[in-house]
Amino acid sequence: MSEVHSGSVRIDGVQVLLGEGARRFEALNQVSLSVQAGEFVCLLGPSGCGKSTLLGLLAGHLKPSQGRVTVDNEAINGPAPDRGLVFQQHTLFPWKTVLDNVTFGLKMKGLAKAERNRLALDLLAQVGLRGFEQAYPSQLSGGMQQRVEIARVLINQPRLLLMDEPFGALDAQTRLSMQSLLLEVWSRIRTTVVFVTHDIDEALFLADRVVVMSARPGRIVEQLTVPFARPRRLDITTDPAFVALKRQCLQVLHPAEGIELPESEQLIAAG
Repeated sequence: MSEVHSGSVRIDGVQVLLGEGARRFEALNQVSLSVQAGEFVCLLGPSGCGKSTLLGLLAGHLKPSQGRVTVDNEAINGPAPDRGLVFQQHTLFPWKTVLDNVTFGLKMKGLAKAERNRLALDLLAQVGLRGFEQAYPSQLSGGMQQRVEIARVLINQPRLLLMDEPFGALDAQTRLSMQSLLLEVWSRIRTTVVFVTHDIDEALFLADRVVVMSARPGRIVEQLTVPFARPRRLDITTDPAFVALKRQCLQVLHPAEGIELPESEQLIAAG
């Protein structure tokens, strides 16, 4: 797949009000954020803080009540294939094979079968699913289903990849494997990624920058540059610098609670 050179994001003074009448509430309050093309940004914050709402704005499923959201200086006016969205639960068609799920978008665009199959087989190989082209979603594990989901989005070569806790429903071991796989694929395509999580370790392992949000109404309270070189290995999570940055994230998220890291991680951070 060709390298993507677009996908810059700009969010200016955005407020989002949701609900009707007496149930109307402010989900996001004066949020401003810029994301460079090809950057991997994680949105980190407590449940209900507006992370998914912000993703919904970028996907085009929501409109701001106030402010402006653009991709490559163009206002977002609804969903589009060049802004791919991956959810926690897969949205695969259960009656279609893996290959047909991945090629569905290209089929709707009228691309010839041979070409769309070629692109799909290449992507399935990249996500470790060579040999599963004719399987159905029900025959796959949760991690494999999410690999198909990612391939189905990436085949459209999106400028922006939006991921809403995509590994949150997976067991711990599969989740770590999927994080490494995502970084491996992203290192080749370098599309812009905005990834929602409430897991600090996941955010620090994946991201170039971690954007920390407050409890509702969601505001950006901190932006942390992640200094670790790429490619990254899972053992970086035991590095003293990683543990120190994790402590900083915890202090931002829970400033009044005086949260301490587990004793094993305190020893790591102390060197």
